Amino acid sequence: MSKLTSAVKVLVVDDQPLIVEELCEFIESSGYRCVPCESSQQAIDQFSQDPAIGLVLCDLHMPDMDGIELVQELQRLAGKQRFFEAIMLTGRADKQDVIKALRAGIADYYQKPVNLDELLEGLRRQEAVLAERQKTLQLGNLNQKLQYLSESIDDLYQDLDKVRRGPTSSSEEEQGEGETVEIPAIFNQLSPRQLDVARLVGKGQTNYQIACELGITENTVKLYVSQVLRLTHMHNRTQLALALSPSNSGLRQRVTAH
Repeated sequence: MSKLTSAVKVLVVDDQPLIVEELCEFIESSGYRCVPCESSQQAIDQFSQDPAIGLVLCDLHMPDMDGIELVQELQRLAGKQRFFEAIMLTGRADKQDVIKALRAGIADYYQKPVNLDELLEGLRRQEAVLAERQKTLQLGNLNQKLQYLSESIDDLYQDLDKVRRGPTSSSEEEQGEGETVEIPAIFNQLSPRQLDVARLVGKGQTNYQIACELGITENTVKLYVSQVLRLTHMHNRTQLALALSPSNSGLRQRVTAH
């Protein structure tokens, strides 16, 4: 018996039990776990119950629901948070069937009688594709969590800074009234921290200087600058600085009207 090499299960679907048995025996001897099914409905039930299923090997021509319809239903059930790759088998070579299958997102296509060695290569190839898709999803989720964590930490620093400044902040604002810059209306959508960063960019400060003044990292400053540019529809920090400069009221009016 071959040593298990894959954590991904293969859903094998065909309305002919002997074919299912033969395919499962070969695939399992090659290091995979198989989930045998003799109907599309059985395949749907198994797929719903077993999240380890990541590869689907199914016959095209089956009663009630053909292989393409089955894969489309599995795609609907999987949604955006679960991935799988499908391989289609058929006893009839029909160009239109191939086109229809590919359009439905089926990754590969083999004609019966199947060359088992070629099929095994196809399974391994699709397993690699599946692993890459899952990795991309995990990295995307991790990046979202890191961004949320970064913003939460920055909010805490902002609250801490307000507590430290206490009642002096209002007097400081009064002392600096002569240098106050009218903020274009388009900046009203920014969060307090985003606005703080924008103001400092407007004063010509570098990312390092802004990071030191606000008690955050340079990478976090870059993140906020990117967010501000996107929200205000500006192309670069020079345009942002000009929009907040006391000597560019005409530009501020154009930005406000944007």
